Amino acid sequence: MTSTPSSSAARSSPTRPIRVLIAKPGLDGHDRGAKVLARELRDAGMEVIYTGLFQTPEMIARAAVDEDVDVVGLSILSGAHNQLFPEIMRALREAGATDVLVIAGGIIPSEDIPFLQSLGVAAVFGPGTPLTEIIRFIEEHVPREERLHE
Repeated sequence: MTSTPSSSAARSSPTRPIRVLIAKPGLDGHDRGAKVLARELRDAGMEVIYTGLFQTPEMIARAAVDEDVDVVGLSILSGAHNQLFPEIMRALREAGATDVLVIAGGIIPSEDIPFLQSLGVAAVFGPGTPLTEIIRFIEEHVPREERLHE
């Protein structure tokens, strides 16, 4: 006799880990913070893909699609965010990654944040942000339903 799982069993189905791509766009050669964040996200149970330095918007979008990530974290210290982030958001859309949560961190002046949010960047985390705050934000904004095992 075949039985179907009860609704409570379906609700308690295991989920796959949140998949996060950490990217360093443009000519920004400083990646210590990105590596620290990547380690903390991994320790929090997330799968982390780090692209390395000097990524183009197209490289970031391709990696996001190829790796089937839930989150793209952009780390930038060069001051080129107002030029690079629109290009990254365009590249993500063109690659079909429209459901990916995009967050940013680094040296980004507060007056630039509304512009970045208007592009679709969900949150900007500045220097000194507790890593637990970033982890919590990601966990709260990646829907569990999207991570259910099939």
